[in-house]
Amino acid sequence: METRSINKPSTLLVVVAFATVYVVWGSTYFFIQMALNGIPPMIMGAMRFVAAGILLLGWCYLKGDKIFDKQTIKASGISGLFTLFIANGIVIWVEKFIPSAMVAIMVSANPIWFVILDKENWKVNLKSRSTIWGLVIGFSGVILLFGEAFSKSVAGGVDTQHLVGLLLLIVGPIAWAGGSLYSKKTATNAPVRVNTGWQMMAAGIAFIPAGFIDNEYATFDISAVPAQAWMAVVYLIFFGSIAAFSAYVWLLQVRPATQVSTHSYVNPVIAVLLGVFFAGEVISWMQVLGLVIILLSVLLVNLSKYSFSKPVAIKAVNPAPLKKTDAVLVEKLCGVNS
Repeated sequence: METRSINKPSTLLVVVAFATVYVVWGSTYFFIQMALNGIPPMIMGAMRFVAAGILLLGWCYLKGDKIFDKQTIKASGISGLFTLFIANGIVIWVEKFIPSAMVAIMVSANPIWFVILDKENWKVNLKSRSTIWGLVIGFSGVILLFGEAFSKSVAGGVDTQHLVGLLLLIVGPIAWAGGSLYSKKTATNAPVRVNTGWQMMAAGIAFIPAGFIDNEYATFDISAVPAQAWMAVVYLIFFGSIAAFSAYVWLLQVRPATQVSTHSYVNPVIAVLLGVFFAGEVISWMQVLGLVIILLSVLLVNLSKYSFSKPVAIKAVNPAPLKKTDAVLVEKLCGVNS
């Protein structure tokens, strides 16, 4: 078989792609809160994901993908309801009364739940001491943050709604991990972009009746929405839901997955910095400590997956396209804010 060397991707393109994933996904918390200054959370979720789903599926159609496959729609729809509607919906809803920086800190524990819920791989994942310590340290960080809020609540400094929001932020990553693992078990032959498009469509459609349940349509005045909120929604659609994801999928094809997964450590830091410096949010030293503890735990959980061996020079035919099972890897490495 005739072989040829794999074309090395442009260094500039790699840097731009990493910057997009790092900054855009980290900034979505900030822009969600900006969009909420005029648009109710469930209505905003419907706008964002329906629009992004239509655009992405339209692009898939132009690329010649088979988009109307019953099995793909079902599997992606269920996964989208758990990851984007429940998990991301919680993030959107709680940002009405919890600072975006604090939301990002709580969500940063997301990778921990993949290890806990992935029962089929317990023997492999829990064999590593670093993984065990990562789980223990991660939960201690979450308990530290929740304990601080609870003590303030007892003292009258935090209301019940705030505590409920923090509890939901623990549930959100569980839903994200569960939906992603379900997607792994029900993976189809459809391209990743088709699965993602239907996930967004399913979530966006689910947000519509949720808006009625939350009584948002009765009070929503579209003419009163400030331009800044509309700009934030546009940013979330094109950059948060389409551009960053596309950059991420491309990076998975040209760079090691463990290297790409470093966004898990950068995104919450970006979110905290934007919240503090541009939204005037106040973060306590206890919350900063909680963030450091959680990020340390994520590092320990993933430590066994990092390889420090020297790369081996190889020749190959054309670069292999992203496999259907890699769709799950994308979801596992994404944050709930994607």
